Order: sequence, then structure tokens, then C-alpha cells
Amino acid sequence: MTLSVYFPAHRFKDVDLLRARLDRRVRLIHSLELPIPADYKVLVAGRPSREQLTASPNLQTLVIPFSGLPDTTRTLLVEFPDLTVHNIHYNDASTAETAMGLLLAAAKFIVPIDRTFRKHDWTPRYQRSPSAHLDGKTVLILGYGAVGRRVARACRGFGMRVIAVRRNLTSHGLVDIPVQVYGPSALRQLLPQANVLMLSLPLTPKTMGLLGANELALLPPRALLVNVGRAEVVDEAALFEFLRDGRLHGAGLDVWYNYPTDEASRTHTPPSKFPFHELDNVVLSPHRAAHTRESEDQRLIHLAALLNSAARGEPLPNRVDPTVGY
Repeated sequence: MTLSVYFPAHRFKDVDLLRARLDRRVRLIHSLELPIPADYKVLVAGRPSREQLTASPNLQTLVIPFSGLPDTTRTLLVEFPDLTVHNIHYNDASTAETAMGLLLAAAKFIVPIDRTFRKHDWTPRYQRSPSAHLDGKTVLILGYGAVGRRVARACRGFGMRVIAVRRNLTSHGLVDIPVQVYGPSALRQLLPQANVLMLSLPLTPKTMGLLGANELALLPPRALLVNVGRAEVVDEAALFEFLRDGRLHGAGLDVWYNYPTDEASRTHTPPSKFPFHELDNVVLSPHRAAHTRESEDQRLIHLAALLNSAARGEPLPNRVDPTVGY
């Protein structure tokens, strides 16, 4: 039996890679125009239009070709409760790798020392080191999904104790390494243990502003914070003040509070209303944790695997609950 899949995206250059990996039972329709007849069972779109969701009476599944759920999509999907929604985690490895890079750069003050040494100034070598020791310290991972589990494994490799918070405690993986996983209600009890706070949370009504000044104040002195999830999980003003005043040892930030609105503004858009760029204890990254030279190929490879599972009638991974937000 043929599985008809409508893929209206225009930004994927190598759709031939996707086609080459698809089961012969998958009929891929790659076009910006709605197919006639519109009889597809699967729609692949991150931000589908209402027309794309209603055109086919056979539509059963929406596949979002990335991780996460855009707000506009979540709002629209409330009107389609019978539609199953899935996404793909093609970028969990690269995001976790960047998270660890940000952690190490922030802990060891690599960026400001590199900046000084480029001027042939050896002074930092002979001063008291600002670097933080990670071995034996505790990392608290908020958002213990695909990225969080990879970060946990890496942190264990550095000799760190790992604790994590996850909404669903029924299955969290990584039984081969010691990780203590708790529900969201335990957050305030866990924060005082967290020498490193690692954030890989999606942005939902429940995670918006999850960490404000009161929560950051519960962290041990000189804690580190890394965010590869969504910026608005942490209160913007509180984060800046804690970093400026040295109550946080440092931070590695890949996600921000303000983004360019068009191509012309990409070269001069500040990421926040606060001058994070003036702080030497912050490593700034322009929301590129998931980007590698191989990322687009990986996206299509993972998408093909999911569509092939659908064609075989197998249960699909990465189910998204629009009512929750991920």
C-alpha cells in the first residue's frame, strides 16, 4: 500500500537524498503548490498553513522536520485534535556537542584569555586562574530529552554527578550511567546542588520564565549556566544581573531574547536589551548549536527513516503533544 506524503518545503536543496532513502511504498510530493488531488496522508511542514491541514481528507499525520513546536503551529493544531504530530531529532548530537563546548569555554574563560593572548599578552598565565573545576561537581539538566541525555553522558565522562528534571518520568533512558531523574516539582530542592545548570528545555507556557531571580539565587555560589533550549526560560534581567555581579561564575548562551526580523538586520541586531556582550564571563553564540556542515543531510536522513516507518505501519517516534508544547 502506497503512503502519500506532501512535503511543501522549498528550502531543502538536496531532496534527491531524501528520495533515494525512501521506501518504494512512499510517494513523495515535493511542491509548493497543493497537489491535485489532495489525498496525502502525511504532511511534512514545520509551520503548516490551514489550507495544507484541511486540503486532504486523508491527512492523519503532521511531521515537523525539526525538533520543537513553533507557537503558531501549536495554536493552529488545537483545531485539529485528531491529527498525530511527530518531529525529528536529527540535531541532538550537534546541539549537545555545542552545549559542552559552551560549558567548557565558560568554565575555563577560554574566550577572554584567547582575546588577550592574541595580543601576545601572557599576563593571564601568571595571575590567579578564574577557571572553574568540573570534576566532582554536580550538573542539573533541565529538559532531559534527546539532547539532555547526550549531555548527561558527556558530563559523566568529565567525572561529574548528573541530576535531571523531566516532565515524564515513565521512561528517560540512559540506564547504563548513574543519573537521578526527578519531576518538575523537585526543581527548587535541586537548584542548591547545581554547580552547573544545563538548559535544553522547549518554550511552553509552563517553562516561560521558569527561572527568575529567586530561582537563580538558590544556585551555589559561582555556578555556571548553559542554555541551548530557549532564552525565555530564564528571566532576562535576572540573568544579566547575576552574571554582571559575579553571582554566576559564567554562562554559555546559544539562545536569545531578540532576533533579526529580516535579512538586512542580521548584521546589527543586539540579542538582548542588556549588554551581555560587555561581560567577560559570558560566551555568546547566535543560536547555531544545531548547525554543522552535515546537519541538512542528517535532517533528510532522519526524515526518511520516519517516513519509512510510517509506510511499514510501525509506531512513529518523537510524538508531540500540542497541548503541552512539545
